Amino acid sequence: MASLSASICEICGRFCLCSICVHLWLNKTMQIPTDAILLRTFIGESDRWEHKPLYEAIVLAAREAHLAGATVLRGPMGFGKSSRLHTAKILRLSMDLPLVIEIVDSEEKINSFLPTLDKMIGGGLVTLEKVKVLHYRSGDDENNLKALKL
Repeated sequence: MASLSASICEICGRFCLCSICVHLWLNKTMQIPTDAILLRTFIGESDRWEHKPLYEAIVLAAREAHLAGATVLRGPMGFGKSSRLHTAKILRLSMDLPLVIEIVDSEEKINSFLPTLDKMIGGGLVTLEKVKVLHYRSGDDENNLKALKL
């Protein structure tokens, strides 16, 4: 494994420790297997954990657990177990729109994150499904490598 000190960069082949190389090194070391798990969490926008929005707390916890990434999606309309309708329509403003948090990583890493998630969620829905990862890389990686070799 590469170290983060001034040395010959494994990515660009130069003696450096520039921020681009560090960024590429981090992306290089963070890999997802082709067969992965999608963790999908359905919550309300007004849900909270330790005085902050629950969706934010989940994303930050996923980041601290070194999961590959997390995305929060906001729904304009939905209902859950209570069958109470949540909508963004102007005539019926809701402060509790549905949110979906999606996290994809290896089965092992997702399973190790589930106890953390369980502590945070009071109500909502959590699902797991098998997925095939076809593409996982930063859009800037190729351009950054080209710039380094100039």
